[in-house]
Amino acid sequence: MDLIQIKNLSFSYPTKKDTLKNININVEQGKFTCIVGENGSGKSTLLKCILGLNKGYSGEIIKEQHIGYLPQKSEIQAHFPATIEEVVLSGTISNNVRSIFYKKEDKENAKNVMKKLGIYDVRKTCFADLSGGQQQRVLIARALCATKSIIVLDEPTNGLDPSIAKQIYELLDKLKKEENITVLMVSHDIERALNYADNVIEIVNGEVTYNGNVEKYHNEHCECPCHHHDEDKKDGGAE
Repeated sequence: MDLIQIKNLSFSYPTKKDTLKNININVEQGKFTCIVGENGSGKSTLLKCILGLNKGYSGEIIKEQHIGYLPQKSEIQAHFPATIEEVVLSGTISNNVRSIFYKKEDKENAKNVMKKLGIYDVRKTCFADLSGGQQQRVLIARALCATKSIIVLDEPTNGLDPSIAKQIYELLDKLKKEENITVLMVSHDIERALNYADNVIEIVNGEVTYNGNVEKYHNEHCECPCHHHDEDKKDGGAE
């Protein structure tokens, strides 16, 4: 089953024509899919079209109604004066747009998500006091409050130390395997993406140049000695 289907999608910014050109891709349920490519290739633009943040595209996007989203770090207020609990709870707002109050089930959902991600015991900590890696974990929890099926992440490990980036990938891998969460992620870290993803979508100059499984992509494109993530975990990465 495909949670996202994109047919003949094209998009241009006023200052940049043909940012995306005739994109045809599907995002399969229960899979970890990474979108890779150089800066400016159109990766983040594609995500924003999927999420409805970019209007005026041509083509068709058929998608799951509730999608959790973690934007690029530069778009996040790292010094936002709120507790972990408040940030995570805010993820339920998209499911409750007619009310400014959190329902009992929203609070219970947020509680369960925080417990799964190991942040419930520190839920009263101020978000601004957390490290970059801890903030990303909280924001993943926030995204999960908006959905039970798919989360979309834009460069979630950008600017993080390699060991912390590895923990984020391992967390996403765990959510896929244990919670059947579909993961769609933009990443510049191709080597680590190959270690954890099931499928790869490569975009070059606004066009899809590869769309398929990781093994074939590695054999055709990657010259680095990448290893499967089960071997990667032997290096001592932790949740």
